[in-house]
Amino acid sequence: MIADSVRTIWCRELQRDDISVDDDFFALGGQSVIMARIQGAFIDELGVEVPIDQMFLNPTVASISAYIESLDTVSR
Repeated sequence: MIADSVRTIWCRELQRDDISVDDDFFALGGQSVIMARIQGAFIDELGVEVPIDQMFLNPTVASISAYIESLDTVSR
């Protein structure tokens, strides 16, 4: 499931293990450097490039996962 993979990436990059699918990236302490690392992890681990504007528009695990699934290009 994409949401599980996205949550794993966020937990690692934000150095937290208590992130829920509805937590806001910025409220969790997220900032541009972490966002860039997450963007790279999406490419490396999920095989999908997520534009930075979409990461701002979809600041939760649930919303960015839905966006990624809508691309229908994720490596499985």
